[in-house]
Amino acid sequence: MTLPLGDGTVDVSLPDCEVTVCEPPGGEPVDPAAAAEAALSNPRGRSLDHVVDSDETVAIVVTDVTRATPDDVLLDALLSRLQSLGVAREQVTVVVGLGLHRPMTDAELADALGEHADLATNHDPDATVTVGQVDGVDVEIHETVAAADRVLATGMVEPHQYAGFSGGAKTAVIGAGGESQIGYTHGPDLLARDGVRLGRVEDNPFRSFLDRAGDRVGVDFCLNVTHGPSGILDAAAGEPRAVVQSLAASAREALSVPIEGTYDAVVAGVGAPKDANLYQATRAATYVALGDYDPLVPDGRIVVPARLPEGAGDGTGEQRFYEWLSSAESAESLYAEMAGGYEPGAQRAFVVARVLRAYDLYVTDSEHPTVVEDCLMHAAEHVEDAIEPASDVLVVPDALDTLLVE
Repeated sequence: MTLPLGDGTVDVSLPDCEVTVCEPPGGEPVDPAAAAEAALSNPRGRSLDHVVDSDETVAIVVTDVTRATPDDVLLDALLSRLQSLGVAREQVTVVVGLGLHRPMTDAELADALGEHADLATNHDPDATVTVGQVDGVDVEIHETVAAADRVLATGMVEPHQYAGFSGGAKTAVIGAGGESQIGYTHGPDLLARDGVRLGRVEDNPFRSFLDRAGDRVGVDFCLNVTHGPSGILDAAAGEPRAVVQSLAASAREALSVPIEGTYDAVVAGVGAPKDANLYQATRAATYVALGDYDPLVPDGRIVVPARLPEGAGDGTGEQRFYEWLSSAESAESLYAEMAGGYEPGAQRAFVVARVLRAYDLYVTDSEHPTVVEDCLMHAAEHVEDAIEPASDVLVVPDALDTLLVE
């Protein structure tokens, strides 16, 4: 079988094992530019010409290098519409929603945003202002976003460990937010609540906070897409809550796979851009183990082939993730300690510890096996080296775009 690895693939053969390959329906791909134009012409709620006046300044928050959003295409569509409404290019600023991830390089900005890279500024969580409160938590947002008359956002509505599905107000609230709401939303108190889970939007406290914080920020309009293994599947524009609801339904239809029984091991594919570092690549493991249906036997193992050219990762969140995991004696002790609180960005260590308490996690084919071993995980040269002979194995080639359901 062939699995994603970085920008390429890796061939895997498990002749001594019973192997089941789990692939979602995938849906039919659409042309992103045409889908974006159609979405803007048929918005969910108010159209852009009822949101933005010609004399207003506009901040557009876009996703960063960790998301596979076609931001150049979405910016083309948004800027063209704004220009037709009399909004000059000089009235628009693009803020790259980094959250606590590392800044994007000039080359990455040029690659992601094309001719619109000159409008972009990397988010700095220290350059924020408070625009209100939600649940007693200060909502802090990048000063450029706070100063704009109107706030727009792009985004990718894809399965998300905490928000159910990403996109909507999340691009701005987290991507261009300060440590207050990032720390609260990714802290142990909120993440432990019922309803905070992969694939759930309704009755999800994490998603509810994002939506209400988005109201404080003034996220007036968003243009989002969703994707599957075959590419971009759908686009929607308009009111953020309605956009997420619409695209989450499209994603569920394309990505859900019914599973019966349990397996000794799950091989979870991830590929670029999520396998750039260990922080992001571990999503493959947590999506498998902490989703709607857990397919593993007790003490089973998860195997993730991941290139990891950045090691643990270079951003603030990635470094905090590495520090917690690399300094821990065990997953049990780490989970117990982190349950008392941790810094924003370290939440992935908390969630990974939750998985490691029950299962072994192997990362294969990486450029930084020592980093893997430092973080309570196992490094192996190839997938075959991480699987015990005669194992019953479930292979999920695209773990981030597959929803395992009963």
